[in-house]
Amino acid sequence: MSLLTSALEGTITPEMEQVAAREKVSPEFIRQGVAAGTIVIPANINHKTIIPVGIGKGLRTKVSASIGLYGSEASVAEEIVKVKTALAAGTDALMDLSVSGDIDTMRKETLNSVSVPVGTLPVYQAIAEAGKKYGSTVKMTAEEMFEVIERHAADGVDFLALHCATTMDVVERAKREGRIDPLVSYGGAHLIGWMIANQCENPLYEQYDRVLEIARKYNVTLSLADGMRPGCLADSLDGAQVQELVILGELVRRAREAGVQIMIKGPGHMPLDHVKATVTLQKSLCQGAPYFVFGPLLTDIAAGYDHINAAIGGALSAWAGAELLCYVTPAEHIGVPSADQVREGVIAARIAAHAGDLAKGSQEAWQWDLEMSMARKKLDWKRQLELAIDPPRAEEIRKTRNSGESTACAMCGKYCAMEIVAKYLNTTKHSC
Repeated sequence: MSLLTSALEGTITPEMEQVAAREKVSPEFIRQGVAAGTIVIPANINHKTIIPVGIGKGLRTKVSASIGLYGSEASVAEEIVKVKTALAAGTDALMDLSVSGDIDTMRKETLNSVSVPVGTLPVYQAIAEAGKKYGSTVKMTAEEMFEVIERHAADGVDFLALHCATTMDVVERAKREGRIDPLVSYGGAHLIGWMIANQCENPLYEQYDRVLEIARKYNVTLSLADGMRPGCLADSLDGAQVQELVILGELVRRAREAGVQIMIKGPGHMPLDHVKATVTLQKSLCQGAPYFVFGPLLTDIAAGYDHINAAIGGALSAWAGAELLCYVTPAEHIGVPSADQVREGVIAARIAAHAGDLAKGSQEAWQWDLEMSMARKKLDWKRQLELAIDPPRAEEIRKTRNSGESTACAMCGKYCAMEIVAKYLNTTKHSC
């Protein structure tokens, strides 16, 4: 029985209890959220090492990091190093987005080495295998797509990213409206290319019941991605994006009726003033389904610094109601990230998620910040370093970039203005 079906029948499962304990809420709160579809718990029955994670309304905003084989020089060993780096930096979930090489081994190694939920985009592998088999990805068959989808589910993948709402009508609308940056989604672009070349509808939409059957069989959560994700600010909230979102809402309803957990992924690039409107629109059209946001990126010019760009967008999105942030690294748009850049991306996304939680009134988030404030007031450096979101980085800077004062403020030294004022006001020490 699926988690959603159990929740609808009033049953609290072990997965719900584990999530409740970690989130410091009642198991009944989790059950109600799962039953309503506003909370998902990606936990494939074949992922034996998983510790369930809850994603959704009323829970801490989560972060997902992406890894995977890309290019002839990529290796499974190198990507597993990135996996371990992302986990050490505090990611809540992983996505294996391999597009080349030994994709099966990469996926299995990832699943066997982590306890967080793992997602994949199966069409990536179907595309890669069709290229090898036929010399052209457009010769891929619908049956081959579904075989790869079930292969991933059977291996234990917890959430599957699929472009089920990218229909020919949506594609035609994008053509009529004349997008500046038509397709930035790798999987969406290849799928649309296949649809155009074969002059047929998206099989993931036409045979959506088959997708649901696979998901229900393995208790896989669907993460429906938008093929029309805007790749530049000028395309944000255009007709094609909104039309696809309307279809996604229909697919959310059908998934829930089939007992399948579902969340929605999007939306890419957008100006800051579109963030709240986009999240609100998604929540309305998709009946409160958890929103997994890529960034979003609030400017198109931040190459080399897109982790900062995405952190700003992620914080605003979390405040507006998004529940899962896909990290972005400094290498976004311009290269494959190193392990160090993976770490930077995770930390930036975690800061964004925490900022969003503060804005949403999370008492746990506020308590963390309050404890840091009290440690600063007392000039308790040991405690400040412990409470930092990235303790090793904070400790490194403390050791190498301060004036050598063991107790006073880093900027003022023994002439700390706040300490002088604190003494005058007869309060404890305070730092700048």
